Amino acid sequence: MGFKEFVPNFSIFVNPHDAHCFRKKKRTMSIPMLITILILAVSAAFFVSGKFRSDIVALCSLTALLIFQILTPEEALSGFSNQVVIMMIGLFVVGGAIFQTGLAKMISSRILKLAGKNELVLFLLVMLVTGGIGAFVSNTGTVALMLPIVVSLAYNAGMSPSRLLMPLAFASSMGGMMTLIGTPPNLIIQDTLTNAGYEPLSFFSFLPVGLICLGTGIIVLLPLSKIFLSKKAKRHDNAASGKTLSQLVSEYSLSDNLFRLRIREKSPAEGKTVVDLDLRRKYLVNVLEIRRKETPQQRFLKTVNQELASPKTLMYAGDVLYVRGEAESINRLSRDFNMEILDDHTSEIASSRGKTLAFYDIGIAEIVLMPSSNMVNLSIKDAGFREKFNVNILGIRRKQEYILHELGEVKVHSGDVLLVQGTWQDIARLSKEDSEWVVLGQPLAEAAKVTLDYKAPIAAAIMIMMVAMMVFDFIPVAPVTAVIIAGLLMVLTGCFRNVEAAYKTINWETIVLFAAMLPMSLALEKTGVSGFISESLVKGLGDYGPVALLAGIYFTASLMTMFISNTVTAVLMAPIALQSAIQTGVSPVPFLFAVTVAASMCFASPFSTPPNALVMPAGQYSFMDYVKVGLPLQVIMGIVMIIVLPMLFPF
Repeated sequence: MGFKEFVPNFSIFVNPHDAHCFRKKKRTMSIPMLITILILAVSAAFFVSGKFRSDIVALCSLTALLIFQILTPEEALSGFSNQVVIMMIGLFVVGGAIFQTGLAKMISSRILKLAGKNELVLFLLVMLVTGGIGAFVSNTGTVALMLPIVVSLAYNAGMSPSRLLMPLAFASSMGGMMTLIGTPPNLIIQDTLTNAGYEPLSFFSFLPVGLICLGTGIIVLLPLSKIFLSKKAKRHDNAASGKTLSQLVSEYSLSDNLFRLRIREKSPAEGKTVVDLDLRRKYLVNVLEIRRKETPQQRFLKTVNQELASPKTLMYAGDVLYVRGEAESINRLSRDFNMEILDDHTSEIASSRGKTLAFYDIGIAEIVLMPSSNMVNLSIKDAGFREKFNVNILGIRRKQEYILHELGEVKVHSGDVLLVQGTWQDIARLSKEDSEWVVLGQPLAEAAKVTLDYKAPIAAAIMIMMVAMMVFDFIPVAPVTAVIIAGLLMVLTGCFRNVEAAYKTINWETIVLFAAMLPMSLALEKTGVSGFISESLVKGLGDYGPVALLAGIYFTASLMTMFISNTVTAVLMAPIALQSAIQTGVSPVPFLFAVTVAASMCFASPFSTPPNALVMPAGQYSFMDYVKVGLPLQVIMGIVMIIVLPMLFPF
């Protein structure tokens, strides 16, 4: 994650003109060096064990550096004011908006439909589409988005999902190598270069490396996945979390006899309420919701406005009523009040198409009445659901019977399941009345899954604008500013349901881990540990040439990232790679690229990266599956990079 050139706040690296100091001074282990190494070793052990949260471990190591006065308070807290950290926060918000608006799912699902049932084409498309999305979105978010799509496609194609899910996880990491913002290690080496006085990398400096990574991955995984991952997977149905919104719509037949009526200019219905029209008694029609066009000044912030059809809701020209009833009654209603019946190809509001219910602002949920409820034996009309809780009753499930029409006079019984409709805020309030009823399932969790697809064009425009500001140097906007602007616009234009939803997209554990571990690099530099390790690498491998030294740095980082996160590995190895290059008298760019590639291309363990862990249960993989498929890929990727990096970025 992150973008274009930027200059973070802290200075942890030596300048190129100090290179001769490393050759002249022979370093010896001092007390601060030993303490720093001990703190790092203990932290690494806790990272590997996984018994404690990684952010807590990072904060403890930071506290230890303060207690032993290795760092001053200003140095220890410098990571929390670093521009990279701020950019990561902003990019979490931007990525969350891309998911919330359904933009990423829309693009990926349409592309993957091209594969049909061809196994080879499906494999290639999964790798390419995932890699493309991973170039701009975090690898964890990419896998979370693509996983259900890929599982569904695999079953439809008659193949095992396990053949595709591990390549999916690996491709998300490979895609992150294509752009500056694809993965945190890319930002870290950019930070290392700019702090050391070198020219910053451009947004697409990483693209050749990323394409080679993805190409290598496809070539290696194509046979390995067929040999080791073509097991037959059993399909599991998970009903424990309650019914989805689409299941409720189907069960209560809400889409049956559903029509959309637009109120024309000078219609007799204009300026009247639902009660004034007496739709239920005269026409046996139930109004489910009203969608209203926004005024031009409001349209930028809100393109679709859903309203519950309360008895007092006034209707205006241009309003679209979603109603249920028999076709004959609907035709009579439209004639009497000069309303237009919309067909499936007409949309009352751009990007809100089709004769279907949407749940952007208004939701549905099931509640089951308790025996102690005061509403037992009252009719729906007398129970006052609308007056007391601002919800409508759309249906009643009584044992195996569904009551869906003329509900007003129906008396409710203990144990009845009522389908209620209201705003998501009002549905949330229902759960507080636990003495009256129990809300079934997790309706608010389902609401969070509802994509605001009518906002997808706005989210796409904001993302393109952000990338443009970062890619083109003639736009005088710093990358961190571009990310902040994009994040704010995503919130202000309604790409999130509310501000709280935007905050929830931020992975605070990752942010705190990164900010707390950045000063560890400063401690390693300040106490001389980085110089000591780099001198050891240069002394051991320098005589064999820069390629041998590059290989040593690559495989050291590759080994480290199997046990600790790629972000931490990059933070610790970047200054070592820089100093090793300076002491050898060569360009540090290929060495720093070796660090970011090695840190990100870890495939031999299910626990080395979040994407690897995410696909493990769905693909029914064992630890040895990752060893069989991932370890050869990791080794081959390392060999390819050691050959290719000096060609792309000469010493």
